[in-house]
Amino acid sequence: MRLMEVEVISNEIIKPSSPTPQNLRRYRLSFLDHLSPRVYSPFLYYYALNDHNGDPSYISEISDKLKKSLSQALTLYYPLAGRFLDDHFLDCNDDGVPFFEARVNTKLSDVLQNPIPFELNKLLPFELDEIAELPFGVQLNVFQCGGIAIGLCFSHRIEDALSCLVFVRSWMAIARGGNNVVTRPEFISGDLFPPRDMGGFDPSLSITKNMCTTNITKRFVFDARKIEALRAKYEERTSERGINNHTVQKRRLSRVAVISAFLWSRFLVATNSVESEAGKNYVILHPVNIRPRCDPPLAEHSFGNYYTTSTTTGSITSTCTGEEYCYNLARKIGEELRRIDKNFVTENIQEKGDELLENFKKGAETLVKGETVGFVITSLCRFPLYEADFGLGKPTWMT
Repeated sequence: MRLMEVEVISNEIIKPSSPTPQNLRRYRLSFLDHLSPRVYSPFLYYYALNDHNGDPSYISEISDKLKKSLSQALTLYYPLAGRFLDDHFLDCNDDGVPFFEARVNTKLSDVLQNPIPFELNKLLPFELDEIAELPFGVQLNVFQCGGIAIGLCFSHRIEDALSCLVFVRSWMAIARGGNNVVTRPEFISGDLFPPRDMGGFDPSLSITKNMCTTNITKRFVFDARKIEALRAKYEERTSERGINNHTVQKRRLSRVAVISAFLWSRFLVATNSVESEAGKNYVILHPVNIRPRCDPPLAEHSFGNYYTTSTTTGSITSTCTGEEYCYNLARKIGEELRRIDKNFVTENIQEKGDELLENFKKGAETLVKGETVGFVITSLCRFPLYEADFGLGKPTWMT
């Protein structure tokens, strides 16, 4: 497939349909916001629109619908239309959201049949390796066949993946005319997790330039049968003999734990770095949504960064690729994920946030110095990925 060329043909600022009340103009960032990297979280939604073949008037109608409904959605999600004042506050001044329109020199089917992750970045409104200066941006991409892709960039400084996806779901519901079914978001993160003295800590310290735009990014697809076969393989091998001659726990391995252990074992084989990297620490990191783990639990429309990171120590010996090891590692990953419960959130984040901050600082320093290798796995399982229907059905694909 030839390289995809994307030409931006227009740029407009979309502002909230109603002004933000004066008492809501100053949005305070939470402690968890401060721990989040200052990067953009990218999402792309692809719609085939097979029956319309790029009719300009129809594309214009879609664009107008998205802009109008976005303006209404920003009235509810007013921080997205604001501007960062500093590291502590966002000015919800209704300055608006950049909305780009672009034309793509290929067919959507070509992208769907042979997606090249590096090329897909061209469909986004901002460069991914830039510091996130704006809370939110949109790019409507129109392919030669008439299919479209909606590219979104959210600042991780103010929201996590679930907040992004819930916003998109609300925006698309408004576009369908379902204003009355949209749940108003809650902006209480600054009260639940008040900001702390960060002591100069920069959460983006360990993120190097071009990390997100490297052209060696690859995509692998595991279908449900193969995941199930991996799980059965790990569990059957260990159930025959047990691990260290102890009774094997009967809790079923999760899909996330199984794939994480498998990817880690393949990473060891691919890098072949057992001897040269033996002096390093290896950690497997999983971001965890803490809304259901708060006391009381928070609704999914709680806006902000409501996540912490589960850490599992990885081994790098030559025996770390077999089924027994993968089972043991998957079990350890599951245990670490389950360890983040309401007691953990209360004690380790709300009450002992300073200790958590110090751990983050130390971890970032060891990553930058090369003393630790971090293997980050983000799962969006069970998140509302495909609920972005603006009146023409769910997306053909979402990345």
